[in-house]
Amino acid sequence: MRTVFKTSYDADINLFRHGAQRGWYILLLVVMLVLPLGVSSFAIGEMTNLLIWSIACMGLMILVGQTGQASLGHAAFLAIGCYANVLLQERLGLPFILSFPLAGLIAGIAGALIARPMTKLHGIYLAIGTLAIAILVDDFIVIAAPLTNGVIGLFAPDIDIFGLSFNRYANPERLYYLILGITLLVVLAYRNLQRSPLGRSFAAIRDSEISAQAMGVNVARTKAVSFGISAGITGLAGALMGHFAGIFNNETFNIIISIQLLLAIVIGGLGTIHGAFFGAAVVALLPQAISMSRDLLNQVLGGGSIAIPGLESAIFGAILIAFILFEPSGIYGRWFKIRTYFELFPFYRRDMFRRQKSYLKTERMR
Repeated sequence: MRTVFKTSYDADINLFRHGAQRGWYILLLVVMLVLPLGVSSFAIGEMTNLLIWSIACMGLMILVGQTGQASLGHAAFLAIGCYANVLLQERLGLPFILSFPLAGLIAGIAGALIARPMTKLHGIYLAIGTLAIAILVDDFIVIAAPLTNGVIGLFAPDIDIFGLSFNRYANPERLYYLILGITLLVVLAYRNLQRSPLGRSFAAIRDSEISAQAMGVNVARTKAVSFGISAGITGLAGALMGHFAGIFNNETFNIIISIQLLLAIVIGGLGTIHGAFFGAAVVALLPQAISMSRDLLNQVLGGGSIAIPGLESAIFGAILIAFILFEPSGIYGRWFKIRTYFELFPFYRRDMFRRQKSYLKTERMR
């Protein structure tokens, strides 16, 4: 069992809890760096897709997990980031190194502007409002055909940084390392946001808006800032999705993507960076796992191809229901309990993590 003795407030805002934790994360980074050396190009592509989904999940996690605001429309910000990135390159001739951060900035500004009229909405009403935004953006992409090419879609050019080309098929290792670097920057930004006064304001609003307001937090403005930061990070993920896919249209960022994003962070574990990565792994790798299992079953049974419509959505739904019923804290919550069990053994008690009501008496009538 490792006990951290805190002798100052600095211990609460350190990047790592202790040296051993820092060592484990350095080891994980080394594994990620050497991974392309021992796997196939297909596996590298899947890991790249997982990293892109992780960035998108971290974007949504800031809004839902850190601030407690529901959203079913983050596919709209994926689309805004993706289209903005490609249009800035094609129409204005900007290089990727400029168009990429500008795409995230455009998505963030759009999110902050949309959030202003929605700051008074709560729960299901906020979710319905964000869902309407996703539908409107989908329709706008089709209507604005001279700009977005409508249902035909756009081609994303190869990423070019100082003469170095990045392509999913020509050099997958190079693209993997680029997106890994971007992911690390997003993780550091997220972690520092958690330790900042703004991040603590997000947590205060999530736990109790009335208490946060009593402590001097401007709830409406803080929600808008959270929405803007969340949309900005999601827009960056959308820009990378466009380059990863190569070609995209309005159907690429449909409502199903928004639902999958929400499922991912709930399954992974709300309010944690680890949960974003665990959830992204489920969303990114589950379709391939289903496909491989179906092929293996065909080989064992010796029959024809088995195709069950809606199988993937059904499995996603079943996994979500199972986690809500048996492990509401998600995959990271289960891992935390297992780790705590071994740290405290034999003094671990089953009731240590008994599920409690998440609302205060002042919020029961909401």
